Amino acid sequence: MRWSLNTMAIGFAVLAASALVSADDKPLRAVIDDQVRAVWEKEKLTPARPATDAEFLRRVYLDLCGSVPTYDETVSFLADATADKRATLIDRLLDDPRFAQHQADIWDMILFGRNPPGFDTDKREGIQRWLREQFAKNTPYDALALAILRAEGNTLDDGPPMFYVQYRNQPEDVNEAISQIFLGVQLQCARCHDHPYETWKQTDFFGMAAFLARLEVVTVGKANNLTKYAIGEKNSGDILFTGPAKDQSPGKKGEPLKPKFLLGAALDEPPLPKDFKEVKFEANKPPPPPKFSRKDQLAAWITQPDNPYFARAIANRVWAQFLGRGLVHPVDNMSPANQPSHPDLLAALATALRDHRFDLRWYIRELVNSQTYQLSSIGGSGEQNPQLYIAARTRPLSAEELVEAWRITTGYAAVETTSPPKGVATGRFRPLESGYMLRFFGQPNSGTGDFQGGLQEHLYLNNGPLRNLLTTAKGSLLATVSDTSLPIDARVERLYLALLHRPPRDVERQRMSEYVSVASAKSDERWAEAMWVLMTCSEFRFNH
Repeated sequence: MRWSLNTMAIGFAVLAASALVSADDKPLRAVIDDQVRAVWEKEKLTPARPATDAEFLRRVYLDLCGSVPTYDETVSFLADATADKRATLIDRLLDDPRFAQHQADIWDMILFGRNPPGFDTDKREGIQRWLREQFAKNTPYDALALAILRAEGNTLDDGPPMFYVQYRNQPEDVNEAISQIFLGVQLQCARCHDHPYETWKQTDFFGMAAFLARLEVVTVGKANNLTKYAIGEKNSGDILFTGPAKDQSPGKKGEPLKPKFLLGAALDEPPLPKDFKEVKFEANKPPPPPKFSRKDQLAAWITQPDNPYFARAIANRVWAQFLGRGLVHPVDNMSPANQPSHPDLLAALATALRDHRFDLRWYIRELVNSQTYQLSSIGGSGEQNPQLYIAARTRPLSAEELVEAWRITTGYAAVETTSPPKGVATGRFRPLESGYMLRFFGQPNSGTGDFQGGLQEHLYLNNGPLRNLLTTAKGSLLATVSDTSLPIDARVERLYLALLHRPPRDVERQRMSEYVSVASAKSDERWAEAMWVLMTCSEFRFNH
């Protein structure tokens, strides 16, 4: 059933109680809801109802912590009758160490993807640790981005240089990545010719790439069988611009092209001394800084508050992370030809982020406290990522989230020993580097909402080692529900609350009770089968 706007407003009364402020001083969450609702009214759209507590609970745990709640956490939240319990839970999860870890996981994927280029990028513990520390400290986003782009130190002790290492000696490639990640702009078309539909010219592309043409990956030592890399920057060297790809010919060298900020001024670069001699980087020694760093100039320009792209790009990217699709979608194509669905809202989000010094934790708190985020995924248009946000998104759990969800819901995490089940990924790997979990479940989230399950997933769930997690050790879910001293209704209730984080429906309770009550079957075998059914169903595989 779908609710009218008036009915939905009544349902949101409790959620909005803490947001009652004057119209001139609205919190961002209220600005979000007002702007989104205005578009619904203009387009005569009927949004989904507000999410139930059970829907909200599982969704917010997955979105903020990359894991699901335990049975005790589920029961406690669902039984809580206080009006502000959702806001209280959000605050608690934002302070949970799992929040920092989950954000680090997300940004590891943004910066590197599942299959980054070579050069030891599969061994990037340094930057993964560094990202986790930054989110734990709530480092402002502009400072975090600046550190990545300046890339000081080395890949193992510090972390950020690993971003450039994956693009060794490829300034054009790293320019594409930087433009998409930090500016929300796709420049790759202008690599070969002036863009036919946008304002980007080839000189815009190579003018940006010229900031990165002098970078060199330097080996500066080893520790624990891992190589330390640093980013050296020469004092000379330019991009040679040879014009459109169609005009290329063998032996054509091109003309040096100086750095130029995107749709902005050329870099004002001081001349080198007359007696200058280029430095040669030595292995196992930190590279000396250049007399003038083009890279640092680009990093400073990208992250300055008045950059026309930077605040809009991160406001849009994080919005898409929690709402399913960007106000500009895809998030890395914020071109004049791809206008935002809610232009005034995007402008307000970017301004708010600048005003709050790029505090991402504050921004995320406002997003997930909004009524828009807390809609149900049931209703609206039925799309996976509904346009105009008339319902919550539906998304598959990532490989990491699935591993953690299985461990938590079965109780295996609570009783895990030093000898994990053979063939089952246990613990949270960052990233999951190999194995069936990564192969079959590693690519559900492309950033554009694409997902298509396949036969391999089905075969793994049916024939893989998942059942090894169904331990009968004391404290596990299987041991609890197999306890015949407890009423069957209570055990069925426990099963659903632990695995799906909601009470069973009447028909589910009846059918499950009948199934596990077969006198000729062993109790724990029937309960293990029941657990497996819920662990592999679509409701478990997806968020709520």
